[in-house]
Amino acid sequence: MKKLLTTLLCACSLTAAAQTPVYLDDSQPIEARVKDALSRMTLEEKVAMCHAQSKFSSPGCPRLGIPELWMSDGPHGVRAEINWNDWGYAQWTNDSITAFPALTCLAATWNPEMAARYGKAIGEEARYREKDVLLGPGVNIYRTPLNGRNFEYMGEDPYLAAEMCVPYIQEVQKNGVAACIKHYALNNQEEWRGHIDVNLSDRALYEIYLPAFKAGIERGGSWTIMGAYNKLRGTHCCHNDLLLNKILKQDWKFDGCVITDWGGAHDTREAALGGLDIEMGSYTNGLTSESAFTYDDYYLARPYLKMLQSGEVPLSTIDDKASRILRLIFRTAMNRQKPYGAICTGEHYAAAREIGSEGIVLLKNAPVAKKENPLLPLVADNYRRILVVGDNAVRLLNEGGGSSELKVKDMVSPLDGLRALYGDRVEFAQGYKAGRPMYGRADEVPVAEEDALRAEAVEKARQADLVILVGGLNKNHFQDCEGGDRQYFHLPFGQDKLIEELLAVNKKLVLVLLSGNAVEMPWVDRVPAIVQGWYLGSMGGRSLADVLSGQVNPSGKLPFSFPRRLTDCGAHAFDALSYPGDSIREEYKEDILVGYRWHDTKKIPALFPFGHGLSYTTFSYGKPVASAKEMTPDGTLTIRLTVKNSGTCAGKEVVQLYVGDERCSVLRPVKELKRFTKVALAPGEEREVTFTLTADDLKFYDEASGSWKAEPGKFTAYIAASSADVRGRVQFELF
Repeated sequence: MKKLLTTLLCACSLTAAAQTPVYLDDSQPIEARVKDALSRMTLEEKVAMCHAQSKFSSPGCPRLGIPELWMSDGPHGVRAEINWNDWGYAQWTNDSITAFPALTCLAATWNPEMAARYGKAIGEEARYREKDVLLGPGVNIYRTPLNGRNFEYMGEDPYLAAEMCVPYIQEVQKNGVAACIKHYALNNQEEWRGHIDVNLSDRALYEIYLPAFKAGIERGGSWTIMGAYNKLRGTHCCHNDLLLNKILKQDWKFDGCVITDWGGAHDTREAALGGLDIEMGSYTNGLTSESAFTYDDYYLARPYLKMLQSGEVPLSTIDDKASRILRLIFRTAMNRQKPYGAICTGEHYAAAREIGSEGIVLLKNAPVAKKENPLLPLVADNYRRILVVGDNAVRLLNEGGGSSELKVKDMVSPLDGLRALYGDRVEFAQGYKAGRPMYGRADEVPVAEEDALRAEAVEKARQADLVILVGGLNKNHFQDCEGGDRQYFHLPFGQDKLIEELLAVNKKLVLVLLSGNAVEMPWVDRVPAIVQGWYLGSMGGRSLADVLSGQVNPSGKLPFSFPRRLTDCGAHAFDALSYPGDSIREEYKEDILVGYRWHDTKKIPALFPFGHGLSYTTFSYGKPVASAKEMTPDGTLTIRLTVKNSGTCAGKEVVQLYVGDERCSVLRPVKELKRFTKVALAPGEEREVTFTLTADDLKFYDEASGSWKAEPGKFTAYIAASSADVRGRVQFELF
């Protein structure tokens, strides 16, 4: 009887197990779950998953209990809820979030630990808001300071962007939320972004514009990637066979989903065959415009289904797409192991504040008169009347900018932060007015109003002991904003004139620039202190006050070069075909010489070079020593040096290692960033810094063979505090 009962129980268990679909059992390997779910789906159900069902969601398979995917704009915070079928905000009362500093600021920390902290916090907020895909980080290369979307990216150097995006992605995804690295690839301007056809060499593509994406996929393990709006060599990037099939899925072994930028798909056959998996926002501009078409009219909807049914495109294409989408759903929406998430916590505010203060860059800090100390940090007892000037001192810089616009729970403005420290000693004058964010045209302020605001600020400056001008750009159209590039390099809204008139009555002027881009500085030699403050998010006012007051020693370094004039930038050193193109085509004529590579090789000094950033203390570098004079193709080389805080206060220094090929059969830059580390040192403290190089760090992309190659010969390793501030050199030879 006992044996019979045991047999019956085992049979019941086997029957129950057989009735439970493998795809519902998250103890099973994901690939087994994908295969099982795919085998149960109809062709119509598979196709339905490949396109949107609303502005920010795509279907699952309701019949099988497979949930839909929900996406949200990023990458600086989780965007407020958008209506189901238009671009209006849903006006929820529980979707306010933490605004984190823009990614230019994160890149300026030169600290991967800050990137991990950023990813963890924003991932928790996305999880709390029940998002499955966070549309970020952005890693397009800073090619021109006119790009309206540079503030969303991580600078001009592929190695820096790669090292900073990897921990961000990893920490976001620990929350069961997919990162979506973007915009793949060559989306380096907003002008004509929907159709401009980018042409460039293979070397520039592989050496400059792809490495950060490659790192985000191979090392970061990003579960999704967003295609770019523009074309590459005649084909839109959202269904570009070279980018998506050959490089991404074949060479990099990407097993996740390719998602269009909203409105980035343009052809059913190309989308079917060119590597696209999920189509979003079609027949719109991805920002403001609506469409009369339904979601079933998308390229990967009914038109794709008809092609599959008629045999015009193989069924293998839909099985691959559906498999990738199922894999994404099992990693996110059906992941029962993910945490609950959190939003607007003290920990998140602390992270935003620290990332902001660590990314702020002190560009210049000089005394006003001989025998005086530099103007910063501000010594409170020295100033009875502090005048804060500028629209950006009070402006909500989370608003505008395009899809990165954020609805914040709390926002500390620069004026708020300074008043919290200095109390009623702080007076405010607007000085200039920028108008409200508008799309489609620049918002202008009447001349009389502009003159009156400037006159008021100048009069108050006469009576002040110190003036802090908080200016720069903002998120208005044709500033730092999606959908359009800047129209000029100089500061907008009459700020240059305001600076000149303030200097005429008070030389104790601290200029704080809040922007995601470099600007022209005709007054640079006469302004004693200049701070690059970026867009700092919810706790930005506190971050800024921390640095100006000296409570935090500035340690940010520029993630891109500030050219003295626009034509000093490689993209602008040629004709209009190089930038912005002729409205149809564009050629990257500077080739691999982007940013400091251009400044170094062409011997055109930048106004403020890549990697530059001052401190309130000083650092001395010891002589670098290499472990050997030679490196073999399969070997390594270690370089050691000491760094000492030779000043009077604690601080952090970013030690940068560049490598230059002394003689090569192809053009190479003078030097390229290959390693960096950020060290914290107390006054008088000394620490050894170690870097290890491999032969891979010496390679260039060989167009003839389509592979990476390092030619034997002499190389130089440069130890530097910026691309223009070399502190030591070590020569070695590759055999």
